[in-house]
Amino acid sequence: LEPNGVRVVAVKVDADGTHVVAYVTRADASQVLPDLESNGQTALVFARPLQESDFEPLYAAASDPLIWELHPQRDRYKREVFETYFRTGIESRGALLLTDASGEVIGCSRYHDYRPGESQVEIGYTFLIRRCWGGEHNRELKRLMLDHAYRHVETVVFVVGEKNLRSRRAVEKLGARLTAPTKQGSVTYRLQNADWRP
Repeated sequence: LEPNGVRVVAVKVDADGTHVVAYVTRADASQVLPDLESNGQTALVFARPLQESDFEPLYAAASDPLIWELHPQRDRYKREVFETYFRTGIESRGALLLTDASGEVIGCSRYHDYRPGESQVEIGYTFLIRRCWGGEHNRELKRLMLDHAYRHVETVVFVVGEKNLRSRRAVEKLGARLTAPTKQGSVTYRLQNADWRP
């Protein structure tokens, strides 16, 4: 555990040694968005805190390579890679398991990098199975998560792969504004409560 409350969980280095990704989680409870122990739901999406027992059904949903083809980490469909995604989600205490009205696991999302002093939280690490793309499931998920976030903060941040035009368009439809490129091929959007278009 580092002095700033961040624990490095895993590090991935590309074969040429030029690209390093450190997966981190916040260990300090003050960095967890409040009230996540409660479940949330809409007509199509049910969300609850991620649990250890969710690994197998969630991995079954995530094991489709086409889900990740535009993602910066395109091999997340592989079990050993997905294990790191799952473990960081559990340790973040901000990850949500997503199911539909039938109880089928359809994906996962996460609140993280909560900064109460700046009234800001990031929503990310989101994936949905392909049948839920581009429709009401995604819109209802965003509405559910933003409704909860704006009870506690004024700004929500989204970090999206620069080439992931599908996800970028979805974030822009919410009213989020592009702020600046980030490292490792991603871009950052910010959505103020006052600018949100439900």
